[in-house]
Amino acid sequence: MLQQTQVKTVIPYYERWMRALPTVADFARARPERVLKLWEGLGYYRRVRLAQAAARLIVDKYAGQFPEKFDDVLALPGVGRYTAGAICSIAFQQPAPILDGNVIRVLSRLLGLAGDPRSKAVKTKLWRAAEGLVIAGGDPARLNQGMMELGALICLPRHPQCPACPLRRDCFAWRMNRVEEFPTPARRAAVTQRRFIALVVSDGGRLLVRRRAATVVNAGLWEFPNVEVDVNTKHLRPWVAPFEIAARDPFVRVRHSITRYRILLEAYHAELPAGPAAAAAGAAWKTPEQLKKLPFTSAHRKVLVSVLVGRDSVEP
Repeated sequence: MLQQTQVKTVIPYYERWMRALPTVADFARARPERVLKLWEGLGYYRRVRLAQAAARLIVDKYAGQFPEKFDDVLALPGVGRYTAGAICSIAFQQPAPILDGNVIRVLSRLLGLAGDPRSKAVKTKLWRAAEGLVIAGGDPARLNQGMMELGALICLPRHPQCPACPLRRDCFAWRMNRVEEFPTPARRAAVTQRRFIALVVSDGGRLLVRRRAATVVNAGLWEFPNVEVDVNTKHLRPWVAPFEIAARDPFVRVRHSITRYRILLEAYHAELPAGPAAAAAGAAWKTPEQLKKLPFTSAHRKVLVSVLVGRDSVEP
């Protein structure tokens, strides 16, 4: 849950998760749709699919006991070198190095390592430095956690608190007055604007929704029928056929970002003149109560809330 997500965001999800699936066996047996519902809103849903695959492997291969050997931990689905190192050093006191964003920043400044930390050459140097420290330190758990905390609280990306840093006298960047130069800033990808039209169709008591295919981003989550359109188009009719938009303006707009994409989702009430036959492929009619139990993408969940708030005071 903490991969690319802040602790304050994760805490309520973690607490709810542990009430629902308190053991690795519970997680392994859980229906994928229930798992996605518990994860709903955290994003990067590939994480939870891999986590469930890891849970199943732990149950099947290790009788429900988390493996302790580094190579076995690294072999779990969704576990990379950093995660395996963090687990083995903190949980099992093994001298395994870690390298997250905070540690990269600390080591880059401490050693004066220039160059893109994502490049193979620089990353190799960083891993070697982290490994040397954790082997020499004598207490892998405290050293690795200390490095992460140092980067999170003192060695900040901007306005680092160098006078309070216990490593400042050994820090290349501090001695050379070049702290802001390390690590070398990565080149930012160009921002791309995207626009989608969501179509909310009702048959009087149910709404038309569809489940995302297994081969696309956010696979298995539910959403309203939608189509990507040109960001500047004013004529939506050719884009949304066979649907017919029932109003001139959207009833809700949702703006969100995914990596370099800045996305605008506009939701319209619509009709489907061709009837149920046209909606059959990958779509289903669901009642409000059924919809509340389904895992939706974050943007479409906001559309759903806007649709249901007038019908039902119960938080969906």
